[in-house]
Amino acid sequence: MRYDSWDLPDPYIHQITATKADHDDFGHVNNARYLVWADEAAWTHWATRGFTREECLAADRGIAIIRTEADYLGQVTAGDVIDCAVWITQSDQKLRAQRNYQFRRAGTGETVFRALTKVVCFKLSTGRPARMTDIFKQHYCVLPSVARALVTES
Repeated sequence: MRYDSWDLPDPYIHQITATKADHDDFGHVNNARYLVWADEAAWTHWATRGFTREECLAADRGIAIIRTEADYLGQVTAGDVIDCAVWITQSDQKLRAQRNYQFRRAGTGETVFRALTKVVCFKLSTGRPARMTDIFKQHYCVLPSVARALVTES
């Protein structure tokens, strides 16, 4: 089942507009930019849930990507407006979580990129894995609507 052309229900959406600076020598957005946009979307998702980077520093915690799987499905060029959707799709509420992304061209709804990132919580001062603090547990939780959709798709 599709949710208004989104892969899952209730996405957080961060919108970007591609610029010429995003282009590579082949006249379209470089593949690495999609990952930068995914990172921007993750941080704005964090901020819209009421959390700050300062809270990460105070908690001596961060999130590190340990694996990314990406599918590049369409070409993006300068001027294209892209809706970057983010969902938390797994979390053990201890160390590990997973984010899924779907990027769509805002004008047509065409999906141009999908990715998932597997992440681990770590202690900023040591770089070692560390248990999620309460703010990380609150953020890295799977919405009930997303959990139901994931079960339905299985």
